[in-house]
Amino acid sequence: MPFQKIEAEKLSAQVVRQIEQLILRGILRPGERFPSERDLAARLGVSRPSLRDALNTLEQQDLLTTRPGAGVFVADFLGSAFAAPLMRLFATHDEALFDYLTFRRDLEGLAAARAAHLASDTDLKTIATIFAKMERASRLGDPENEAKLDAEFHLSIIEASHNVVMLHMMRSMFQMLQAGVFYNRKIIFAQQTTRRALLAQHRDIHLALAARKPDLAQAAVNIHLDFVTAAMRDHKRAEQNESVAKLRLEHERRRS
Repeated sequence: MPFQKIEAEKLSAQVVRQIEQLILRGILRPGERFPSERDLAARLGVSRPSLRDALNTLEQQDLLTTRPGAGVFVADFLGSAFAAPLMRLFATHDEALFDYLTFRRDLEGLAAARAAHLASDTDLKTIATIFAKMERASRLGDPENEAKLDAEFHLSIIEASHNVVMLHMMRSMFQMLQAGVFYNRKIIFAQQTTRRALLAQHRDIHLALAARKPDLAQAAVNIHLDFVTAAMRDHKRAEQNESVAKLRLEHERRRS
């Protein structure tokens, strides 16, 4: 008979599985610091030896890392999605920038449609909270904070789509964006008229999600990222024009 003896699962294995799920679902984020060993053991209701056993297992899996004198952190493994030489190519070729924006348009549009259908009420409250912060940052004229909140808004939609593969893929992409691999987000927040347009586009996305209308949510994301793409093309064109103008000025000065 194909029966096997039931064995009790070790407490440390249960801790490992819980932390794995928190990382997989994007609740624990790369670089996030864990509570102290005593505090974490109390929260989990396990002994400190069981907790140490679990943390050691997770560190061997490269999911956690220990920094001497600082504590235990979720490993910063997202940047490994692309090799460093490829990231340098992304940063230096416009083709990669516009392919990146096309990729975002396609994937985020799908994520928005999924979120409009699958998001919980709490997910929608999170999105609404971030959008309210964006409105406040816009009133204060704080483009750096607006750029930061812009990324948080888009990631909150991807989180609300409840697809863990999409979540980690897009977090990796946004991490590279934040590091300036593709472009400096503050560029598109430089002009007040552009910032007002961006805020209105994010409002349209938010309202479509709140109304739980997948088609409208996807269309609003597409309109927004088409706008960003056009803004980046204008910026690149202006850079090229300025480069040519400088050459002309230099040549004219040498002639005199």
